[in-house]
Amino acid sequence: MRYLIITYVRKANGQIDEQCEVAKKIKERDITTANVILDFKDKKVEKCIIDGQVITMDWDKAYEYYKRVYPSIVERLEEEASQE
Repeated sequence: MRYLIITYVRKANGQIDEQCEVAKKIKERDITTANVILDFKDKKVEKCIIDGQVITMDWDKAYEYYKRVYPSIVERLEEEASQE
């Protein structure tokens, strides 16, 4: 796996759900619907849109945030991306 793909979904009651996915390739659907796409092979933020606004976020900041939120997933992505 190479990419961490995060999608935020706002429910009718205002609550926001976060969906996390890992992938080998980015699909067209990911580009249009995902809010955050991190490339662990090239160590870059492919996409970051929060509340409809493009956010300029450097790799280190995004990496540290998602490493705290999803430690086992990030660890696995690091291992697999380094083997590609």
